Amino acid sequence: MDTSVIKVEDLSHDQARAELARLAPVLAQADAAYYRHDAPEMSDADYDALKRRNAAIEARFPDLKRADSPSDTVGAAPSDGFAKVTHAVRMLSLGNAFTDEDVAEFDTRIRKYLGLADDAPLAYTAEPKIDGLSLSLRYENGQLVQAATRGDGETGENVTANARTIADIPATLIDAPDILEVRGEVYMAHDDFAALNARQSEAGQKTFANPRNAAAGSLRQLDATITATRPLRFFAYAWGETSAPLAQTQSDAIDRLQALGFQTNPLTQLCDGPQAMLEHYRGIEAQRATLGYDIDGVVYKVNDLALQARLGFRSTTPRWATAHKFPAELAWTRLEKIEIQVGRTGALSPVARLHPVTVGGVVVSNATLHNEDYIAGRDSKGNTIRDGKDIREGDWVQVYRAGDVIPKVADTDLAKRPDDAQPYQFPTTCPECGSDAIREEGDAVRRCTGGLICPAQAVEKLKHFVSRGAFDIEGLGAKQVEMFYHDPVLPIREPADIFTLRARDAANLARLKNRDGWGEKSAEKLFAAIDERRNIALNRVIFGLGIRHVGESASQLLAQNYHSWPAFEAAMTAAAVGEGAEWEQLLSIDGVGAVMATELVTVFHQDAERASIDRLVAQLNIQDVAARADIDSPVAGKTVVFTGTLEKMTRAEAKARAEALGAKVAGSVSAKTDLLIAGPGAGSKAKKAADLGIETIDEDAWLALIGDA
Repeated sequence: MDTSVIKVEDLSHDQARAELARLAPVLAQADAAYYRHDAPEMSDADYDALKRRNAAIEARFPDLKRADSPSDTVGAAPSDGFAKVTHAVRMLSLGNAFTDEDVAEFDTRIRKYLGLADDAPLAYTAEPKIDGLSLSLRYENGQLVQAATRGDGETGENVTANARTIADIPATLIDAPDILEVRGEVYMAHDDFAALNARQSEAGQKTFANPRNAAAGSLRQLDATITATRPLRFFAYAWGETSAPLAQTQSDAIDRLQALGFQTNPLTQLCDGPQAMLEHYRGIEAQRATLGYDIDGVVYKVNDLALQARLGFRSTTPRWATAHKFPAELAWTRLEKIEIQVGRTGALSPVARLHPVTVGGVVVSNATLHNEDYIAGRDSKGNTIRDGKDIREGDWVQVYRAGDVIPKVADTDLAKRPDDAQPYQFPTTCPECGSDAIREEGDAVRRCTGGLICPAQAVEKLKHFVSRGAFDIEGLGAKQVEMFYHDPVLPIREPADIFTLRARDAANLARLKNRDGWGEKSAEKLFAAIDERRNIALNRVIFGLGIRHVGESASQLLAQNYHSWPAFEAAMTAAAVGEGAEWEQLLSIDGVGAVMATELVTVFHQDAERASIDRLVAQLNIQDVAARADIDSPVAGKTVVFTGTLEKMTRAEAKARAEALGAKVAGSVSAKTDLLIAGPGAGSKAKKAADLGIETIDEDAWLALIGDA
């Protein structure tokens, strides 16, 4: 069954687990494309919808939250082209609001968290959300000493030389705190963008799709002299580490940044509640087309900085702020052809090739068609969508996008359908290898059964194997993988072939150093990079295998539980899907569900896959991975449950504090519970804890226990 079309409230427990497993890799790939490569593959609207769906499922089924949950990620890992910078204060993303009701709910959540009455005064700032690249500027004793991109929130790229070329960024501050990290957005104005593209075109160089891509690409140039020729600008709107407070309120702090010499957005306004916030949102939306720069929404922040501190943060977003996004955009164009792409898991993905059309200022020529049901005008249950209209080659289709994206096809105009247009026949054989392409019950996707004999799957698996989170072999990227895969003399058809390349090269007359584009130094450099990766951590090996549903976070989780390759390999070999002690042990790992476990065990019991893994492991020295280091606090690693009424803090504050100290907060008492904190009115949970012999304390004892930890 296609879980993607089932409403969250209608999902069963198993369906929810399957849907979270589907969403995690899709959103991880979208993050990498947007943040790391400045080449988005998914619309903002589609991305936001998937993130909302993921969060809603996790809220309904908290026990199913995955170790690689998209809710716990910010941006993507920084590029290797720049030195790394660890942010003193994390650079987080924002939660999103899409409707008036979402904004009202944002206000309600904050009041509830703080224990404020509905009519208590609570002010917010509202400012345009600039569509650019986040940047953090560190000043020490008034001098700009470092500039860094957001990266993954923890670690960014050092772009100091590039930032110094931007006129809006002062090199020196007067009367500033000794340490001050100013944060904001690098962007490009529409007129400057048009002029830049004209110059690029005249010089025969690549033009940019939109201002955000142009700004991101310009700031991340390895040569700062190129950045200096690009018309970049900067709006300041936040701060990180400071040696002294800027002000007591958000609005006053922004005024302080402006007084220090930074450009701040003139449309920033103080609002006294949701109604005023929405009025300002609509006013900004009405001006959007004439602002001269791209924005994709309005950001609301609690104005009182003391209240911001009380509200604190979730894992990746502040509780005291949200981004109210603008609606997506639409256009109509001709669908010229439907093509099928085959991914590393064998999934057959239909792609619409469009007559190029401008949507919201960006020219697009490709769109996703999701799956064969979507093309046919139905969902996985056979219910009609788009009033039952199918999608055919030659159709006049409505294209949906928001932001700098590859869009999706939303609708088709039957009145403009060509007389000779035929219903699209989704292939039942793989277009790459001719193997049967089957669709299993409950799966929305048809998959090639060719496995390792399918060149598309093999190539994509190899690309994944050498990717940054896996073996990350310098000099062996996607382009080189494709070259070696098709090489008749020195082929690389599976991961183990990479590590035999040097020996095969030495034994062959047509050596790599004699090929076009290669020389003795470049060949030796590649061989050395491959040899360097023979010693590799267990988590990278697990991730590099490219097992469906097993992402980077899940690989790290598995490595920390099994510690060594022999232990992991033995457990997967001994496990049988759905039964036995090894299966139960695998499922007992917090973050591993039945879907992921089934894929893991199945791979190790398929003869061809297992033989390929064994050949790879024979070439490696796999390093053990230690268990996750505990946070130094009295409750680190313990499972705690709160029950009854808490009188000195809200339940949300207590939960956030416990998690920050390394505890796991559960909603119910079980044999795994270490500590119950019971306030007045505690009922069945306290009784169950007593029956199980679980330590129970009151709120005062809890506060004394954690102290200043």
